[in-house]
Amino acid sequence: MESEHTVEELQRLAANQHALLKAMPEMVLLINIEKSVEFMNPSAIAFFGDLRTEDNLSTQEQQVKHKLFSLVNHAVRENRSTDITTEIITDCFLEYFIAPFVGYKGDSLFWLMVRDLTEQKHHQDELEKFHANIESILEFKIDKLKESERIRKNLTNQLDNLNNHIKDQPTEGTIIGSSLVLTELRDMIFQVAKSDATILITGESGTGKELVANLIRETSNRNDKPFLKINCNTINDSLLESDLFGYEKGAFTGAHTRKKGKFEVVDGGTIFLDEIGDISPRMQAALLRVLQDKEVIRVGGNTPIKVDVRVIAATNSDLAAGVQSGGFRLDLYYRLNIINIAIPPLRERKEDIIDLVTYFVRKYRTAFKKDITFVPKTIINRLVTHSWPGNVRELENVIQRAVLMAKSNIITEQELIFDSDVEEESIIAPSALLSTYENKSLKSILAEIEEKIIAHSLEKTQGNVALAARNLKIGKTAFYDKMKRYNISAKQLK
Repeated sequence: MESEHTVEELQRLAANQHALLKAMPEMVLLINIEKSVEFMNPSAIAFFGDLRTEDNLSTQEQQVKHKLFSLVNHAVRENRSTDITTEIITDCFLEYFIAPFVGYKGDSLFWLMVRDLTEQKHHQDELEKFHANIESILEFKIDKLKESERIRKNLTNQLDNLNNHIKDQPTEGTIIGSSLVLTELRDMIFQVAKSDATILITGESGTGKELVANLIRETSNRNDKPFLKINCNTINDSLLESDLFGYEKGAFTGAHTRKKGKFEVVDGGTIFLDEIGDISPRMQAALLRVLQDKEVIRVGGNTPIKVDVRVIAATNSDLAAGVQSGGFRLDLYYRLNIINIAIPPLRERKEDIIDLVTYFVRKYRTAFKKDITFVPKTIINRLVTHSWPGNVRELENVIQRAVLMAKSNIITEQELIFDSDVEEESIIAPSALLSTYENKSLKSILAEIEEKIIAHSLEKTQGNVALAARNLKIGKTAFYDKMKRYNISAKQLK
């Protein structure tokens, strides 16, 4: 009876083992080292086919069987029968391990446990490819870092400099970009900000001159003192003089009381004079007195008033050329140009475009409550190859418009509209243009066209009268006369 019970127990254990092997999702094979397959669970048969016989095996099944026996023999020879290993069989990425098993007749058998990881490998490859695409967008920046020891030294110097000035940096208004020229520009700002020297910021329209002025003031010793910004080409000369230097009672009609000028109000602080190249000769002389003698004289007054003001000036015009033509005082130029910070146009530092795009996308997706999470490489390439005549201001406009118009979480070609594209679309065909002037006199037609040209030129220069006049190759006085004739306001256009 005991023998019968033992047999029943063994049969029960064998049945349980078979049930477990059949239920396992992994492929399980029992292989005899003498080239026979003793057992395959349903998962293995479904994946490899039935390899337990030599008859009626297809060519592919014969190749698979041969490959499996090779794996077992290799593992036995290398004494790696319990190691988890990977192999590609029939274009599938498989993970397997081999365990020895002694048959009831003492046969040398081996369990072969196999898992199909093809789908996981495919996902992993896709993920790596995705990361590679992201990295390729920035590879030109990495290549530059590897090109030169000088750049690496510069980055080290930049890190040291930033550590020295980290407590002085403002939380907002940081200059965006990591190009070499912008790194050097930031270094120069931190170097000169603590002094009280007059600074002249030069650069094309839209490059961020006001942002540089803000950063200079924020990192200076006067960051807790008043800070005023004056755009010199939006105020006529007489108003600008009284606004900056103040006036005495009775100095002109309407001057009923004495009034302090901006230089007195901002005493101890900083004043930013934008478009300094557009001020009149009289204003140039008055400003020279401030820079040279640290004093102002109110309009209608005679008594000098001492002021302690740090002056930051900016212009997109060539002051040196203005000195040569006699339109700008040489002595004032020297006083303003003690320290010159020249901001390069965006087309000369395209390495910064990706940083700027990232910054503007984050800024406007928050402002517009949009879920923009991806900018395709094709869009990045278009942005990098564009010439950006409007510099950073134009780039910000393009990204702002794209984020606002985006219909999904990705910016597409449809939303990417450059300012130059808008201008080209607004051009009227010659035939349509001529039809609009039918039954009008030549004089009125020319006057209407001249008015549009002047207004368009001022729009392109953001209301900069001197630059618009220079672009149209006419004198500034004549340009003002035409603006007055057509009732065009530079301030409104700006």
